[in-house]
Amino acid sequence: MSDFFAHETAVVDEGCEIGRGTKIWHFSHIMPGCILGENCNIGQNVVVSPKVILGKNVKVQNNVSIYEGVTCDDDVFLGPSMVFTNVINPRSAVNRKNEYLKTHVGQGASIGANATIVCGHNIGKYAFIGAGAVVTKEIPDYALVVGNPARQLGWMSEFGERLHFNEEGVANCLESGATYKLENDKVIKL
Repeated sequence: MSDFFAHETAVVDEGCEIGRGTKIWHFSHIMPGCILGENCNIGQNVVVSPKVILGKNVKVQNNVSIYEGVTCDDDVFLGPSMVFTNVINPRSAVNRKNEYLKTHVGQGASIGANATIVCGHNIGKYAFIGAGAVVTKEIPDYALVVGNPARQLGWMSEFGERLHFNEEGVANCLESGATYKLENDKVIKL
């Protein structure tokens, strides 16, 4: 008896590691050599490629392909139909598997529906990537980005609320009460 659930239509290849309490839904394919942490939720029609690593409590919505080179820390949210790439200059007739670029998604980050993450650009912890955004550069911790190409509009709390910093560079999350400090274009939770 396994410690995870896989819908009868899901394909779970031998040689992958799947944590306790993880759920894998309709028509998803979990490929060998990947690691899924505890309590992940893998939506419908998801592909998790070899060597992908997902931390604990990662939520992957429907129609997401997570390609080799992607790692996600704990508590990451991947919105419906968002896209990771793994090669900068793909050509059908040119094999570039040795050129895969890595993309790391930090703890608690959220990537909105239909966003595209161009490979080789890391997403900071608790960053918030708006729906449809196209990420073409590194995204700092707690940053809120939107658009094509993605541009930063502000900062988000760990709770997912917009932060408004005062003249001393201090902001409080209205939902959680946590305090944050903005200094030299970096946010830290106090």
